[in-house]
Amino acid sequence: MAGEAETVTAADYIKHHLQSLTSVVDVTQGQGLRNIADFSFVNLDALFFSVVLSAIGCFFLWRAANTATAGVPGRAQAAFELLIEFVNDMCKSIISNEESRKVVAPLGLALFVSIFLMNAMDLLPVDLIPRIWQGMTGEHHALMRVVPTADLNISLALAIGVLITCIVYSVKIKGFGGWMHEMFTAPFGNKIFLYPINFILNILEFLSKTVSHGMRLFGNMYAGELVFLLIALLGGAWATTWYAPDLLDPIMFIFHILAGAAWAIFHILIITLQAFIFMALAFVYIGQAHDHH
Repeated sequence: MAGEAETVTAADYIKHHLQSLTSVVDVTQGQGLRNIADFSFVNLDALFFSVVLSAIGCFFLWRAANTATAGVPGRAQAAFELLIEFVNDMCKSIISNEESRKVVAPLGLALFVSIFLMNAMDLLPVDLIPRIWQGMTGEHHALMRVVPTADLNISLALAIGVLITCIVYSVKIKGFGGWMHEMFTAPFGNKIFLYPINFILNILEFLSKTVSHGMRLFGNMYAGELVFLLIALLGGAWATTWYAPDLLDPIMFIFHILAGAAWAIFHILIITLQAFIFMALAFVYIGQAHDHH
């Protein structure tokens, strides 16, 4: 979009970067661009990056497990061992059922690594991958969002996956009849006139936990994405407004670099913390499925 720097406003720039790719395009000689697949109901970029990054995370975990040695571990093996031990200890402190931990602990580890990698895409320059995609397709205003967790669909999908796991363990631990009995009798007691109230409250609890679980991750990553876009706009303002053929004002350039570096360093903490919080809440919610009322 460098050729249209004079006409594109800051609002247009941000709006463009917050739009998702929903159709696949193809370049045909002499015909320009044409849609070869239209998935208006699916954000293809978020789906693609979430699947690829999750696969990469699982591959690294598999690779670490298969290359682990009994001797003195290398730095990579030591880092993975510390991470695995940390996740196992947290899972053990929340979920008392040993059989459940054999599944839930690896699930939590996979969630943490996958979400961390998805969040880390925010550290890439905001125009890098969109420009690469633009060059591949030839489309002038190519759409490409690269942070899957900044897409509400992906964050809620992860939270719904945790909800389904909670329901599965509720049925597995208590039996379907026991779970249904709990849905109608907790929290106010086993009274027939209280059954509808209890059931509605339990449904609302499931919904509120799931929505807040996904919205917390989405909100933090969406806000971080916006800050990076504003910093990118600061660099654009320096390049267009503060530039003169015989004079290059260094103040805006230095401020742009410092602001971007400072926010990126701080954002490393945010992307790690959000992955940890999502994993920890997944453990808490699945642990609640083991509780009897």
